[in-house]
Amino acid sequence: MEKMVKYFLTLLRIVLGWYFLFEGISKILVPGWTSKNYLLGSTWIFSDFFYWLASSPTLVGIVDFLNIWGLILIGISLFVGLFVRWASLFAAILLLFYFVAYPPIPGYTFGAITEGSYLWVNKTLIEFFLLVVFIFLSVDMTYGLDRLIAVWKDEQARRPVPPEPQKGLVVGRRELLKDLISVPFIGAFVYAVYRKKKWNSFEEKYLAGNPDAVSSATIRSFTFTSLNNLKGLSPKGKIGNINLSRLIIGGNLIGGWAHSRDLIYVSKLVKAYHSDEKVMMTLQLAEKCGIDTLLCNPQLARIINKYWRETKGKIQFLSDCGHKDGFLEGIRISQEAGAIAMYCQGEMTDRLVRQGKLSEISEGLELIRSYGKPAGIGAHRLETIKACVENGIKPDFWVKTLHHHNYWSAQPNSEWHDNMYCFEPQETIDFMNALEEPWIAFKVLAAGAIEPKDGFKYAFDNGADFICVGMYDFQIVDDTNILLDTLSNVQRVRPWRG
Repeated sequence: MEKMVKYFLTLLRIVLGWYFLFEGISKILVPGWTSKNYLLGSTWIFSDFFYWLASSPTLVGIVDFLNIWGLILIGISLFVGLFVRWASLFAAILLLFYFVAYPPIPGYTFGAITEGSYLWVNKTLIEFFLLVVFIFLSVDMTYGLDRLIAVWKDEQARRPVPPEPQKGLVVGRRELLKDLISVPFIGAFVYAVYRKKKWNSFEEKYLAGNPDAVSSATIRSFTFTSLNNLKGLSPKGKIGNINLSRLIIGGNLIGGWAHSRDLIYVSKLVKAYHSDEKVMMTLQLAEKCGIDTLLCNPQLARIINKYWRETKGKIQFLSDCGHKDGFLEGIRISQEAGAIAMYCQGEMTDRLVRQGKLSEISEGLELIRSYGKPAGIGAHRLETIKACVENGIKPDFWVKTLHHHNYWSAQPNSEWHDNMYCFEPQETIDFMNALEEPWIAFKVLAAGAIEPKDGFKYAFDNGADFICVGMYDFQIVDDTNILLDTLSNVQRVRPWRG
């Protein structure tokens, strides 16, 4: 049994060595690999320390060097069984840093690749404790160079008592073979790395480098802009006593309302993509870009409160108060959920105005103000805004659709087909420019039909004080950069309100 335990522990040590060695080599094989984005993604208790490391190119270079060559040297040491205790100690310290950077706690794994579902215990922590075992393990409990050296030193100490020549030779050879047990694994490792590199080269050459034909479904060039490319933070404005970013993240994509026209499967696909973890990662990234407000329906109050509780994030909840039981019920739920401002959702306002129930809008605004919160009115139709103004209903801010019609699927003369959201853009611009209250423009991209660079400029140039845009996590940095470029060259007639 003791011999079997030795073989098992030796195999475990070799497997750990393989893991560390390839982790280090793979980083060398990736051109321009850096730990900077990994450091910037940390959000737990030592995040400030990791941000400090990422802030200096010199420190990042040191961290990269220690990661790559630390992993390689630890891997080699564990592989061949040389200086195992020291290698295990340094490996455990390295893993401890990895663990505190991205602990398996819901809300703190932004930027980390996870292969399963974890709660406090993940593979990093398990590996850490395995290595702690090897720190305290006796040298003679595994076969390797440490044991070979220890046996050689012991034989040197007992040299005056020579062993029987023939018998000693056989035993020494067997023990030597045991201590060199990792040699075949080294060969297997080298062959595996060679095969992987060869296959990667094959992919680059034949699948990406020089294809005979390309279809959009086969190969797509995709650039995930990282925080490393962020030009700055979103500027802020003011509604009432609330400061909020000029770029507001919309909740439609998070909630699964994709406005995908005739692609009826997309809403379900979007909802499946936005797991709780993904939503919290998206909101964390938005905050890192200076986007401090989420505009959404009270239905998303659960995930917003979960985000606040589990990540200690500060993103603000601006509620549209849309609810099946009406505006007033939507207000009460939004207040309980912690909304910093509330307004009458666009379609709901349109319907109330058509039904002549303007008093319900007024009553809702007063209820919101009784909570000490800014109260707004949203609309898709310009007639709705005009009716409110004509009847003396004065909100603290407006939320109105705005986009041009210069995109292929726009059908200005058709009935509602989920393809247009601002039916009179120029009339909207002219009327809204005369209003004194801040204006949040939404559907500025016509639900994805207009490029952000075009839609952002059109909205801000034509009077919007804020824009609300639905964004996937991989679009947030790009959209923030587009916002900054747009605001640096804005050409407005209407003065900024708020």
